[in-house]
Amino acid sequence: MSALVETIFPTRLGSGFRWLVGSSWVTNLGDGILIAAGPLLVASQTRSPVLVSAAMIALQAPWLFFGLFAGAMADRLDRRRVIMAANAARAVVLAGLCVVVATGHVNIAIVLGAMLALGTAEVFVDATAGTLTPMLVEKRDLGIANSRLMAGMITGNQLVGPAVGAVLFTVGMVWPFAVTVVCIAVGVVLVSRIGTPPGPVRADVDTHVRQDIADGVRWLMGNPPVRTLAVIIVVFNVTWAAPWSVLVLWALERVGIDEAGFGLLITASALGGLLATFAYGRLERRVPLATLMRAVLLAEVLFHLAMALTTSPWAAYPLLFFFGAYAFVWGTLSQSVRQRAVPSELQGRVGSVYMICVMGGMLVGSLLGGLIADVWGLTAPWWFAFVGSGVTLALVWRSLAQIAHNDEVVAARAAEPATESGPESAPESAAPGSAAPGA
Repeated sequence: MSALVETIFPTRLGSGFRWLVGSSWVTNLGDGILIAAGPLLVASQTRSPVLVSAAMIALQAPWLFFGLFAGAMADRLDRRRVIMAANAARAVVLAGLCVVVATGHVNIAIVLGAMLALGTAEVFVDATAGTLTPMLVEKRDLGIANSRLMAGMITGNQLVGPAVGAVLFTVGMVWPFAVTVVCIAVGVVLVSRIGTPPGPVRADVDTHVRQDIADGVRWLMGNPPVRTLAVIIVVFNVTWAAPWSVLVLWALERVGIDEAGFGLLITASALGGLLATFAYGRLERRVPLATLMRAVLLAEVLFHLAMALTTSPWAAYPLLFFFGAYAFVWGTLSQSVRQRAVPSELQGRVGSVYMICVMGGMLVGSLLGGLIADVWGLTAPWWFAFVGSGVTLALVWRSLAQIAHNDEVVAARAAEPATESGPESAPESAAPGSAAPGA
């Protein structure tokens, strides 16, 4: 057993990271339960497509309104306490929802209000959680550390949690939400055990929040590799979300997969991601980072082409498994590359910009996917994704080498003035990227 634990959570990552992983895994289980129980609760109160979609918007829209502010708070306050407070707020909202459901006073307005409150609190959790990993592990271990965190997300959010949530809902509507409260509470306790330095990340905070946000955006725009990575995130989320928004119709009508089979498609994707969990460390050690980034993005382009040509369920399932595997590698790799390059005091702000890129890209892609499919058919969004991602990859192909090793370039440039001009010039040149943050 000890050998297995050492393989999954190497001792060199430290006890603080193990507490972080434990908290992440248990809260992701709760989130996975809500993925199934939330829509079921909404559907029990209304059959209106507008209100059902409004529930999902209530969970996602807060990122667009509060994302930058949450990132600034992560860089101003004690990060552990921000996560604990935001998760505690989520637990209070869910506990209140449990009372309403148990007493039979639930209605769609209350459910939508609870979804909006949960989505807002989760913005602060997500904007801050990604900043803790670089504080706990060495830069060289960020890849393996992020892969372990993402493994919990895949297992809890996609494999175990939704199934548990659906079963608990059939037992009683209140149970999945009550169990999620317990998961979140355990997560808060585990985060409290992390031994990060107490207090805010920045010693002196004498600027306005608007200035902090502007500084984060300015740093990102002034670092070409990080800026290019943000552009890649936006474009590839647009091209991915376009066909994904009509995936269920593509599966039912073009490929001939029934409702149960559609669920297995999502499961196949999650299993592919779980497999990549165990392979990521070996990939990062044996394959140059730039080569790995190019291979994964090329896999995305070819995946869209294959899905556009596919008419058989027997091809669709392995393709979704393939998608889950390379998407997991990309998510871990891109986050680790960014974390290594961004200074610690800017992790929250830069990370929040990236999350807005993700959410904004998905929103635009979903809207485009529906329009394209309505005019040109269900395979058209896949062709749009193939062409759009292919052209983007061709344009950024050479830049990926700079993105992969941006932290080394930043560190070298920061060291040059101190060597050539003396200590007085070091702080000015070190500001853009002196230290090293998940999607």
